[in-house]
Amino acid sequence: MSVEAVGLRAAWLATCAELSIRQDLTLFEDLLAAWNQPWRHYHAGQHLHECLAALAQWRQLAREPGLLALALWFHDAVYEPRAPDNEARSADWARAALPALGLPVPACERVARLVLATRDHVARDADMGLLLDLDLAILAAPAARFAQYESQIRAEYAFVPEPDFRAGRRRILQGFLARERLFVTEALHAAWDAAARANLHQACEALAQS
Repeated sequence: MSVEAVGLRAAWLATCAELSIRQDLTLFEDLLAAWNQPWRHYHAGQHLHECLAALAQWRQLAREPGLLALALWFHDAVYEPRAPDNEARSADWARAALPALGLPVPACERVARLVLATRDHVARDADMGLLLDLDLAILAAPAARFAQYESQIRAEYAFVPEPDFRAGRRRILQGFLARERLFVTEALHAAWDAAARANLHQACEALAQS
């Protein structure tokens, strides 16, 4: 088991203990296998690990940090670059799997709703906003990690011709830059906005070059 996998296992067990649910390592292994499918380059174990680390850093902002952690585990549990329903299928997996761990049905539904929020990135409450911010934390990563992220996204969309990819990716990043706020949570807006906008500007410039 890799160092990353060992850390994820510890995080999984800690979340189960926090929520007083069954520490199901079979579900952990199924999730880990899904996150490490060979076509994943960015939406992979590294992204999950970084999201969980960010939650650990900012957990004092969360009303229900345990449920947020479960939502992070499931938010890209199903990910196929060509599929339009990854978030819905990930939410369905959470709904199907979590009751067997002893998580109350309302909490299972809450996790599923959090996962579904990553489809349109609209925050309907503070914890949902925090989840969406954690999912976008990569935008404010150090420059080297952000460059790696851009390379990983390109690898996931290797089936898209280069000119089409560059134009489409630039539109996406410009869409982020056009937002009044990149991050919903006030503390994360203050901590991450400037770095994220610098990364986005640099990436847009690089994509515009022939």
